[in-house]
Amino acid sequence: MGLFDKLFGKKQQQETLDQGLQKTREGFFSKITKAIAGKSTVDEEVLDNLEEALVSADVGIETTVEIINRIEKRVARDKYLNTNELNSILKQEVEDILVASPSDTSYENYELPADHKPHVILVVGVNGVGKTTTIGKLAHNFSKAGKSVLLGAADTFRAAAVDQLTIWSERTGVPIVKKEMGSDPASVAYDTVISGVAKEVDVIIIDTAGRLHNKAYLMDELTKIKRVVQKVIPEAPHEVMLVLDGSTGQNALEQAKHFTAATDVTALTITKLDGTAKGGVVLAIAHQFKIPVKFIGVGEKATDLLVFDKHQFVEGLFAPVA
Repeated sequence: MGLFDKLFGKKQQQETLDQGLQKTREGFFSKITKAIAGKSTVDEEVLDNLEEALVSADVGIETTVEIINRIEKRVARDKYLNTNELNSILKQEVEDILVASPSDTSYENYELPADHKPHVILVVGVNGVGKTTTIGKLAHNFSKAGKSVLLGAADTFRAAAVDQLTIWSERTGVPIVKKEMGSDPASVAYDTVISGVAKEVDVIIIDTAGRLHNKAYLMDELTKIKRVVQKVIPEAPHEVMLVLDGSTGQNALEQAKHFTAATDVTALTITKLDGTAKGGVVLAIAHQFKIPVKFIGVGEKATDLLVFDKHQFVEGLFAPVA
């Protein structure tokens, strides 16, 4: 049994996930049920209805087409499939879509790679997606898993971001490096890494400004932050984590396009899945960008930030609607 199992419990994690995906599950299955109502076999009309249901559940055009093509191949191969089997087949294909994206278990049980210390995570994302809150939750959970953490408040263009991260610092007992509003973000990042190395912390989490109105400027800023961090740790940052708000549906996909064009995003965190019926966007993002989803947010509590488990996610998505 891993440390995460002891801290949170796999059963508790699945229950939290099931509750968090309730709105998505209810909307998803109501659309699927309507798509196959009154049909006994999986014919062209059923597939058309299923395609429409998946798109309306924010699974996205590209990912929906991939799923439908896979089901069509199953129908052609097996010659006869009834609609009772469709749920099972759909579940398998959805899981395959997720598993097809690169698998990475580096954060399993909130553990960290053993080959370097400190582990530097640079967090990016637009304002309002839950970026700063996600960092606070990460700090809490890494600390609970026995890791020493240092926060860097490099979102210096928004006073509320620094204040919010300071509150999480105080709440979790995790130290923070910060400067006055308007300071050079790269300077804050540099000081954070210098301090983290000196204190021999396990993980450094650096918040960055959440602006997207000027992609070229964003790219320049993130490049500068990376450059100064690498003066201290040449291979850092070890992770560039993009935080997306799952409740915005296809808008989250657009944000992912901009950020992946501006910097080398290596991991995704998708937040606010508990308050939306648009959780299908997780499938679209994972499939389209082939970037691993590391964490998902399904509630307000710190323990509602879950290490993303593809199999658990599909179980939660297809759990019986109460």
